[in-house]
Amino acid sequence: MATAVNVSGEKHYDRAAEIKRFDESKMGVKGLVDSGLTTIPPIFIHPTPTLSDLKTKPQSVVVPTIDLSGPRSTVLEQVAAASRTFGFFQIVNHGIPVQVLDRVMGSVRAFHEQPTDVKSKLYTRDLESGVIFLSNFDLFHSKAASWRDTLQIKLGRRLPKLEDIPEVIREDVVQWNLHSETLGERLMGLLSEGLGLDIDRLKNTCLDAKLMVGNYYPHCPQPDLTVGIASHSDPGVLTLVLQDHIGGLQIKHKGEWVDVKPVHGALVVNIADILQILSNDEYISVEHRVLANPSKEARVSVAVFFNPGAREALHGPFPELTSPQKPPRYRQFAHHDYMTRFYTKRLEGKTLIDYYRI
Repeated sequence: MATAVNVSGEKHYDRAAEIKRFDESKMGVKGLVDSGLTTIPPIFIHPTPTLSDLKTKPQSVVVPTIDLSGPRSTVLEQVAAASRTFGFFQIVNHGIPVQVLDRVMGSVRAFHEQPTDVKSKLYTRDLESGVIFLSNFDLFHSKAASWRDTLQIKLGRRLPKLEDIPEVIREDVVQWNLHSETLGERLMGLLSEGLGLDIDRLKNTCLDAKLMVGNYYPHCPQPDLTVGIASHSDPGVLTLVLQDHIGGLQIKHKGEWVDVKPVHGALVVNIADILQILSNDEYISVEHRVLANPSKEARVSVAVFFNPGAREALHGPFPELTSPQKPPRYRQFAHHDYMTRFYTKRLEGKTLIDYYRI
């Protein structure tokens, strides 16, 4: 533990030095677990108010599950309703074979379970790189670190050079990219029509930039003192998430935390901040978090974030969704400005979307 001495000669915990030491080790949270620790380092301990509502309560609220093989009119109605009331829903019969989902999940796990000296070659905080490994992108901005490691791959319309994608995951990333692109187009069409817009309104601008994130949540010896991911809303347009059987994902619904219970073969869909802005608050992005993993088995999730591709283009509420009776609720902004603000602050609820609110 890093310490320093103050003017009175007393030792105190040097948080900045400890964060720097952890980051420079490039071992990630899994490296800490592999070292045999039985208590979590202080940099991961969250303030008591953050942890006061971690205990799961009996719930009657269930996040909607939508069968995409149903009649299109029914699916359209269900997607629009879930996007307006929950901001989250699960989808089944979505067209991606379960074998593809299982393989990409397994390869993300395999990447994270490689020796540290293999993974560390990709460890960087340069978020513009095509393929990176790191722990806590907001490590130097957050009040406390979260108990997870991340593999990030930029997908976009073109993959990074194949040789830049680790071999242990390369083939499965290619397949996952193709399937997620097709499903993303379908979901964008449903969401557009659910707003009364042309079917291509969203996908013409919101499919060009995709980001894949493979999160790894090792066993946490003190899960009541930290979290897997702190409460936040996503910064893009739409997020598609594959989670394993362990669970821990929660959304905030009407002031209460609700579990998004894993369903094998299902995918989780959530509305992100920019889509709430584009829809002029018709659709809602909601706070969500992941609890620290108490299981001896590591938890894995794979997410694809769909974002506008034109970084300099201005975004704001669609003109078709505004009127004298319902004026625009957000000012226009460039996507790069939004993302810069997101990556230079800590994860903290929905404070960023409020920055652009009129």
